[in-house]
Amino acid sequence: MISRSLARALRDAGVRWTPQDGDRFVLDADGLDEQVFTVSDMTIEEHHYDTGSVLGFNGTTEWALDSVALEDALWLPAEHQLRGLLAGTFRSLTRAGTRWTVAVVLPDGERSFSADDPSDAYAEALLTLVRAAAA
Repeated sequence: MISRSLARALRDAGVRWTPQDGDRFVLDADGLDEQVFTVSDMTIEEHHYDTGSVLGFNGTTEWALDSVALEDALWLPAEHQLRGLLAGTFRSLTRAGTRWTVAVVLPDGERSFSADDPSDAYAEALLTLVRAAAA
């Protein structure tokens, strides 16, 4: 799973989230950031209002929490979602020992990003791509 620090960096760099079934997130608040939630039609759904989007907790499993603003949720994108966001820039994923390396083509040429978890390598590559596009 992607690290929370990389998830925050992606959000702060401008990567936007449209919640889908199966997406994981944490509430970026003291005391709640260790609980990982999963979007599901049965328990947690996105609701759209004129004032903004909220994640509604529909049931018995999530204590007395009714809803939270989407901006208070920190998306933890999955490996396949990060790869999808890299789109045509993605070249390869390789493993050497315990390290995973993602190769992408950026405007200044091909670059590689390594991490112990493939999701973090994808996230580093995406973060670099988004920052390069913003510059």
